[in-house]
Amino acid sequence: MVWAFQILAAAQFFVTGLDKIGDAPPMVQLFAAVGFGQWFRYFTGAVEIVSAVLLLMPSRAALGAVLLILTMVGAFVAHLTVLPFSPAKAIVLFLMVSIVFLVRRRELFNASTT
Repeated sequence: MVWAFQILAAAQFFVTGLDKIGDAPPMVQLFAAVGFGQWFRYFTGAVEIVSAVLLLMPSRAALGAVLLILTMVGAFVAHLTVLPFSPAKAIVLFLMVSIVFLVRRRELFNASTT
């Protein structure tokens, strides 16, 4: 089951990251509303793409999950404070990558000691 979460989350974050880096108008507007500048959209998109790839690497899936957990915490805060729509998608993705982290965390620590 955790592989299904990894694959689904990786696909979602990869596509969304490409939208951010590719200047998709909804992403440009969303990050304008957040107020950190468009550099933050590029940074977030890059983090999402790299993390999506890491999710598909067995020894690095936990690292990808950690990066995405932090990203989704930021998204959740943005939804609660400045964005005019529900944080439901951010919550679901947060839960998915949190499960991946909980299952794969030992691999992260094993990989870091070798």
